[in-house]
Amino acid sequence: MIDLYYWTTPNGHKITIALEELGLPYRVKPVNIGKGEQFEPAFLRISPNNRIPAIVDDGPADHDGPLSLFESGAILTYLAEKAGRLLPSDPRGKAEVMQWLFWQVGGLGPMAGQNHHFVQYAPEKIPYAIERYVKETARLYRVMDTRLADRPYLAGDYSIADIASYPWTVPHEKQQIHLDDYPNLKRWFAAISQRPAVERAYEVARQLHTRPFDDAAKKVLFGHGAESQKR
Repeated sequence: MIDLYYWTTPNGHKITIALEELGLPYRVKPVNIGKGEQFEPAFLRISPNNRIPAIVDDGPADHDGPLSLFESGAILTYLAEKAGRLLPSDPRGKAEVMQWLFWQVGGLGPMAGQNHHFVQYAPEKIPYAIERYVKETARLYRVMDTRLADRPYLAGDYSIADIASYPWTVPHEKQQIHLDDYPNLKRWFAAISQRPAVERAYEVARQLHTRPFDDAAKKVLFGHGAESQKR
């Protein structure tokens, strides 16, 4: 059994999608980031960067006790290798998937995340920041659209690279992105949206009771510095 420390964010959705696709048994351990539960000492022992998602696998291949992991890209890689699916075993195929996985965790996620912050959540509307991150998000969408011009998925076959990228494109309207401007990506987005495992993963999110993202939650999420790392 895998314990998934989870909340309803794009990075959280990555792992529920992967677990559902791979058919690995798991149980959700909600970490309400709007209430500051990501700063609890017990969670920090699993995820020292105080971010979801994280997992604890009580049945790793080495049979040497529970194995914990944080960082969504590392978790996706671990799960794919554990199940022997969604990540090719041949060097070239694996390299193809890994470069797009790293592209997402190093580019699309952080840039779209800054887009979300300055467009939706920042207490002061800063035109330079909004323009900067909306334009960079649009550039990254164009990279995906170009990549998908001659293949159904980012690395050819459906993989953890697609699972990593998809949740960050779900809120495209809030990012001021119009999918009609990216026809190849729009086709990819529709295909993934219709996968049964994706539908089940988002049902997990809907079943969690969430309070509105109010000023108190914003203070918790955006008001912490180094002091939050104290155990």
